[in-house]
Amino acid sequence: MADPGGRRWPAPLAAGDVVTVVAPSGPFDADRVRAGAAILESWGLEVRYGQHALGSHKRLSYLSADDRTRAADFTAAWTDPATSAVWAARGGYGAQRMVDRIDFDRLRAAGPKHLVGFSDITALHTRVGRELGQVTIHGPVVASLTQLNDAPSVAQLQKLLLGHAEPGTVLARGPSVHRGLVEGRLVGGNLSLVASDLGVEPIPTEPRIAVFEDVAEDGYRVDRMLTQLLRAGWFDRVVGIVIGDFAESAEPTLIEHVVADRLDVLGVPILRGAQVGHGVRNLALPLGAQVRLNATAGHAAVLTLA
Repeated sequence: MADPGGRRWPAPLAAGDVVTVVAPSGPFDADRVRAGAAILESWGLEVRYGQHALGSHKRLSYLSADDRTRAADFTAAWTDPATSAVWAARGGYGAQRMVDRIDFDRLRAAGPKHLVGFSDITALHTRVGRELGQVTIHGPVVASLTQLNDAPSVAQLQKLLLGHAEPGTVLARGPSVHRGLVEGRLVGGNLSLVASDLGVEPIPTEPRIAVFEDVAEDGYRVDRMLTQLLRAGWFDRVVGIVIGDFAESAEPTLIEHVVADRLDVLGVPILRGAQVGHGVRNLALPLGAQVRLNATAGHAAVLTLA
């Protein structure tokens, strides 16, 4: 299925479909991932694991394996005819190190499949979505037990993965800055990953609605990343913005001020406080899909599928 903007949606998952768990970034707690996998199995899905998903790099303890191995695991999972979805075990750090080693010719030959994860997985969402021309799902990783036990998070995730998402489907609500009704392709994810992809990934050249979240960042670092994106012209074709959680910050009020200082001047509709990111609730979003941001009703905004 293609969305109105042309990117394909993978086929909805059904009972018995195989989800392959991979670790493209950091190592993970096996018990947490098994508990998350049990939740996915309760939905009727079959969970398998990449060959090296349970490993750890011999010298770089923040990686689950060396770059070549993680890329090979990801490629093998995607190109396995039995696999309908590739789901990240966790984020952490490392996806940008391995993404260039993925065999995208083989992925294109295998066709669209669901990619699920968030945080460091933003690097894979951006590249896979662009290379394959498909929608990917920014949502809880398998180890996100709190999020996978949160009813609204699960409901939205299941809606996007197990059903046919229809135009008008509500994705996020929140207070707004600047009125307006805009439409564009949904881009973004973790702010740190988006900023560090500058010079590698192309900046938006068509109308885009951007979403940002992050974790444990200082105010000045958020300022620096947004300033870098602004100076590079990344926001030139952004017509609307969704601000998710900036969780575990020691200075949340300062970050709110930074975001306002850097982005309000753009004059585009901005939805604040979306329950997206590293908080207890992580509402899944279809990156690459055409979406509409409606901020015409007073100081409230709603993000929907277009």
